[in-house]
Amino acid sequence: MRSRSDGKALASEYLDSLKHQRRLSAATLENYGRALNVLHALRGDKALEGMQAAEVRRYVAQLHAKGLSPRSLALTLSAWRGYFRWLTRHRGFASNPVLGIRAPKAARPLPKALSVENAQRLLDGAGETTPLGVQDAAMFELLYSSGLRVGELVALDLTDDPSQGEITVTGKGSKTRTVPVGTRARNAVQAWLRIRSSIAAPEERALFVGARRRRITPSRVWHRLTTWAKRRGLAEHVHPHMLRHSFASHMLQSSQDLRAVQEMLGHASIATTQVYTHLDFQALAKVYDAAHPRARKK
Repeated sequence: MRSRSDGKALASEYLDSLKHQRRLSAATLENYGRALNVLHALRGDKALEGMQAAEVRRYVAQLHAKGLSPRSLALTLSAWRGYFRWLTRHRGFASNPVLGIRAPKAARPLPKALSVENAQRLLDGAGETTPLGVQDAAMFELLYSSGLRVGELVALDLTDDPSQGEITVTGKGSKTRTVPVGTRARNAVQAWLRIRSSIAAPEERALFVGARRRRITPSRVWHRLTTWAKRRGLAEHVHPHMLRHSFASHMLQSSQDLRAVQEMLGHASIATTQVYTHLDFQALAKVYDAAHPRARKK
C-alpha cells in the first residue's frame, strides 16, 4: 500500500501531466492542486488505493459542513474524479471511487417580484399619448395580466387579439396554452389597436412593433420596460420576467391555487411553480389545514 508521502508524489506527477499534456492554465492547475491537497489532508495516513465511495461522500459532507459552497464542492469533486481516472489508467488503481458522486445542489436563486403597490405604480399613472407609449402600456399590462414570457409576447399576431379576453400562446417545448386577459390589459390593447396603423407597416402581422414598423424584439421590450420603470421612480431593475413572476406571486397570494397558476404559467411540473413563486409556509399551511382530512379540526 502506498503511504501518504507516496500520495503527494502521485499528485505531483498528475499535475505535471496536466501541465504538459493538456496544457492547462496556471490558475486551473492551482485549483486542481488545492483540491488534491484537501483530499490528502482528509485521507491522513490512509492509502488512496483503499478509498471507497462512502468515504468520498463523507468528505463531501465534511467540507459542506465547513461552509464550502455546492459550486466549490462540484469543482473539487471534478478534480478528484480526474485524479483517480489518471491513477486507474497509469498507476494500476483498481477503481475510481469518485464516479457517480455529485455535489449537493445549489439553492436556486428566487426570481424577484414587485410588490402589489409597485406593480400598480408601474402600470397606473398619467395616460400615455404617443403611439409608442400607448403600445408600451398595452405590452406591460399584458405581461402582468397573463404571466407571459417576453418571447410569447413578441410572437403575438394581430389575429391573436388579446382584447377578446383570452389568448393562446406557444411557450417552451412548443407547448400551447390559453390564458385569460384582464380588463385593464384588454382596454390597453384596444387603445393600442386603434392607433397601431399609424406606426406599423401595412403588411406587418405582428401585434406589437418596433421603431422600424416591424415585429418588436425581446431586447427592445426589455429596454422600453426598464426606461418606463425609471420614469415612474421604481428603484428595482424591472424587466419582463419580473412581471411574469409578479403575476404568479400575486395570483398565489390572492387565490393560493397552485394548480391554476401552474396552468397559466405553462409549467410542466408543479414543483417548478412552487420554486418560481416562492409560496411561503403560511400559505402552504393554510392549504394543508383546509384540505387534508387529518388536519381538519373536529
